[in-house]
This record gives sequence, C-alpha cells and structure tokens, in this order.
Amino acid sequence: MSGTSEAGSEKTRHDSSAERFSAQERAAMKARASELRAAARGGRGAKKAAPDEAAVLSAIAAMAEPDRALAERVHAVVTAAAPELAPRLWYGQPAYAKAGKVVCFFRSGQADKERYSSLGFSVEANLDEDDGMWPTAYALTELTEAGEAAIRRLVQKAVR
Repeated sequence: MSGTSEAGSEKTRHDSSAERFSAQERAAMKARASELRAAARGGRGAKKAAPDEAAVLSAIAAMAEPDRALAERVHAVVTAAAPELAPRLWYGQPAYAKAGKVVCFFRSGQADKERYSSLGFSVEANLDEDDGMWPTAYALTELTEAGEAAIRRLVQKAVR
C-alpha cells in the first residue's frame, strides 16, 4: 500500500467515527468531560455539595417545558426521599449520587430529541429483584401522585 492510500483510509476511519455520534451525544460527552475536569479541580468534600446542587438547579431551569416541570418534581421527590443522595450533573443532566457514584438520573427527552424524558438507575442502585430481572429506566411524560409515590419507593430502595 502506498502512503497516500494509508492516509486516506485513516481519514475515512476518523470521518466515520465522527458520524457515529449525534450532536446531542457529542454535547453530552463534552458536558461529562467538563464535569470531570471541574470535579478534579474542586475535590469531593462537603463544600462541593452546594455548587453541585446549584448546577443541577441551573440545568433544570434551562430546560424547556414540559421537561423543566418534570425535572423539578423529580428533583423534589428524589431529594426528599433520599436526602443522603447528592445532586450533581452527569452528562449535563440532573443526577443523584451516593459516595460520589451516581445512583439515579433524569434525562430530558427534548435534549435527547426523544418523545419522552426518563428516570434511570445506574448499577449502583440496589434494585435487584429475585427473578434476576428489573427495569433500569422509566419513561416520563407526566408525573402523577402515583408516579411520585413510585419514584419515592424506587429511590428509597435504590439507596439501601
């Protein structure tokens, strides 16, 4: 192979990898990298909780309706149900962590260009069921009192 064709194939590989991620996915990866840099600069002490919650509230405030209203209610339910969870950003979206590890998170459907938002749980959540199978994310289009109660139960179980 000549040097020119090798360079051309390298360019093709690079171009195709750039096409694998949507603009939203690239933005989320950039947000996560920024979060990691900020955490490395700021440490992980108790003083970090207030700035992290402010960042979460700011991200929620920047969401378009109806995602903003959903995220505000999810934030209120999660922080009341499990005050030991620390609000923080994760891929630019609201998340709630225990001992620095994300347990649950909210994903804006509009930010992800999906028809619904979602509440998800990471591998850190203690939601394991006896049958070896359990959901790790829930679609949210509205939040009823029954939905809030279900979130409260799930979050409390997740942090046990």
